[in-house]
Amino acid sequence: MMPSPQPQAVLTFPHLRVQNANAISSPLTHGFPSITAFTGLMWALERKLAQAEVPLRLHAVGVVCHHHQEQVTQGYVRSFNLTRNPVDKDGSTAAIVEEGRIHLDISLVFTVSEKRTPGSAPTLVQGADGQLQQWVDEAGKVLSQMRVAGGSLLPSRAAPGRRVRPRLAVLAEDATERSRQFREWRRQWLPGFALVGRDDLLADRLRRLQKEVGPTTLLDAWLHAARFNHEPVAPGEGQPPLADGKQPWADPWRGPGSGWTVPIPVGYAALSPRHAAGEVLNTRDATTPLRFVESVYSLGEWISPHRLTHLEQLLWHAETDETRGLYRCRSGYAPDPARIDSAADTADPEAQDDDDAYPYI
Repeated sequence: MMPSPQPQAVLTFPHLRVQNANAISSPLTHGFPSITAFTGLMWALERKLAQAEVPLRLHAVGVVCHHHQEQVTQGYVRSFNLTRNPVDKDGSTAAIVEEGRIHLDISLVFTVSEKRTPGSAPTLVQGADGQLQQWVDEAGKVLSQMRVAGGSLLPSRAAPGRRVRPRLAVLAEDATERSRQFREWRRQWLPGFALVGRDDLLADRLRRLQKEVGPTTLLDAWLHAARFNHEPVAPGEGQPPLADGKQPWADPWRGPGSGWTVPIPVGYAALSPRHAAGEVLNTRDATTPLRFVESVYSLGEWISPHRLTHLEQLLWHAETDETRGLYRCRSGYAPDPARIDSAADTADPEAQDDDDAYPYI
């Protein structure tokens, strides 16, 4: 197998207004579309660009959310705002199908390379502004006719100091210049939050729970990290109890600097062997092989773009392991050692990863 070509440029679609995107990202999570929705958009966009004779290959995607409005009722307990469907053919009331919808203002960042025919001169280079502008205009036109996470794209609203037109920028070969480019781009993504993967936090949570609580599964650790775990806070050594007699409570797992972490789906794991095309009845596509799967979960973190140090930290790419039947998205984010929770130091340094306990991360 030939190695995948390296990304040559960055294709940015800033401040996309998405109406009624899918807010139910998996059977266990909601609040923002799954990252698989955006990798799927990446592949669909590449195919449509090929039909439009735009020779771009898309490698990875980054998502920055500037605003979101989930369509739910307000209050301590929230429920989705649902629609009543038309009556059935016999006049009876149709059942309500629960659909989670969310309005988004997001920026999508793709790394791309040029699809070149053997012997042809490269076009995706510095200085070819005319050709690059034609490609980016066509890409914007193609994307405007597509669905983004099941939602419809609305025309972008221009505002002072805000870029709303797509942009294709060639990556510099010099590392210093590439770093300067990224600093310029990340300023344009403010204010907003980028979604990055934090598999390391889930693995650390599992080790700590196994040490403090006892036998714990990866699902237990994920559910523990997905909620608040308030405990009574004992007075510090030498400190008197509170005068009013009230007992303070806090979550020891979410201390200062722990970040805005969220449970997220990151892909799919196979439940069945691979079936040949047309072997399973009533499938959506009778020409494509089929495999039954379930969602794979991990932890993610919403982080301000100005805290990212290089482009790869923002990006998600697809990873396929046919042997294990694992199809998941990987994030290029690696935490700064200075931001690692000091509680991680309490983990057992001699603890070894169990292959059976880490099937999906």
